[in-house]
Amino acid sequence: MSRAPVDAGPLASGPPPPAVSRFFCTAGRGLEPFLMREVRARLAATEVEYISGKVFFTTCSDLNMLKKLKSAERLFLLIKKQFPLTVSSVSKGKIFNEMQRLINDDPESWLNAISIWENLLELGREKEELSQRGSNPSKRKVGENEIIVAKKFKTEQTQEIPENRERRLEKQIEEETLEQKDFISKRDNFQEAFQSDVEKAIAPQHQNDLTFRVSCRCSGAIGKTFTAQEVGRVIGIALMKQFGWKTDLRNPNLEIFIHLNDIYSIVGIPVFRVPLASRTYIKTAGLRSTVAWAMASLAEIKAGAFVLDPMCGFGTILLEAAKEWPDAYYVGADVSDSQLLGACDNLKAAGLKDKIELLKVSVIELPLPSESVDIIISDIPFGKKFKLGKDITNILQEMESRSLIAGSVVMHMSYIAEPMSVFKTTDFSHHLAILVSPLHLC
Repeated sequence: MSRAPVDAGPLASGPPPPAVSRFFCTAGRGLEPFLMREVRARLAATEVEYISGKVFFTTCSDLNMLKKLKSAERLFLLIKKQFPLTVSSVSKGKIFNEMQRLINDDPESWLNAISIWENLLELGREKEELSQRGSNPSKRKVGENEIIVAKKFKTEQTQEIPENRERRLEKQIEEETLEQKDFISKRDNFQEAFQSDVEKAIAPQHQNDLTFRVSCRCSGAIGKTFTAQEVGRVIGIALMKQFGWKTDLRNPNLEIFIHLNDIYSIVGIPVFRVPLASRTYIKTAGLRSTVAWAMASLAEIKAGAFVLDPMCGFGTILLEAAKEWPDAYYVGADVSDSQLLGACDNLKAAGLKDKIELLKVSVIELPLPSESVDIIISDIPFGKKFKLGKDITNILQEMESRSLIAGSVVMHMSYIAEPMSVFKTTDFSHHLAILVSPLHLC
């Protein structure tokens, strides 16, 4: 949410605060309600509406706030949203003319959108630079101070530490250095992509110096009539004629996204090159990060809660939960060495080793007291592929015994008919939420 501008005197410079702008996000099937709630809560968004796979909203939030969206796949600045193009019994030439009217009928909306986009990126760059100078005045990378302190401690204690202990400490320092470098490299790659977008946006002195490319998605009747390449070519020619921009398919200043189907015609500008769903803190991907966050949000995690994922896999659910709600205690369990190794790598990359405890144990043999867990969240690895049977009954009974009477259970499944019959025959009295793929809430 933007703050009231502060008068810094005649020397103040830089772009104005973000204007109230119209955006849309793409979302996985069934995640639209989660995203609608999130943009209202996190961005104080207004005029929130959705169609299948997309959520539209208005906000004056800056890039730092927009980047925090967790249930969105990608974020776009909206240029146009209108009724679909008519395809039936119309010649291709007429349809091409209709496509070009997306640009020619209202060029001012395009120029306004480009100005907002440039201002967003420039303001984001300035805030990023201020943040880096404020949090890192000595220009050392994250974690470097801790490594230097560890090395200093080792040097001071050389005389009294046995040789084998000294070697262990050196090995630990080396491992921590490698982990820090891996995390810094991933973070820097994201920052470099963002910086590259900013530089490309502000490099042209005039809007007619912009280079661009067009990305198209066509479905429904128009998708059967035209290819995405044909639509992209028509839109590209119209943009060149209208604004004097030049095409650059490899390294453009600007990308234009167009989605045409039987329900709508949408044009937008991707705000970030890297999708929001591609988390910088997840090294080994498991469950989709947006689904994991949605599951954690259903659990309504409170400070001090004991949260368990008894089949944690790579730990994606726990990672998303701990990042968003850090004041709880998290435990993940799994019987697979490879899954736990991936989860451990993710915890290190995310800097959450002290927030999440991992156990190698079966879900039906959890070493926890009865009624000790506040919240259970899990992506059940069963369904059509694994054929639910007596295992799910045992799992539910174990969850029932370990969870508090007032506890919550959130599960994700790929098939609902059989689980629902199991729930009817199982004495499951807790607050229960089930996400089923394709995602809907039961």
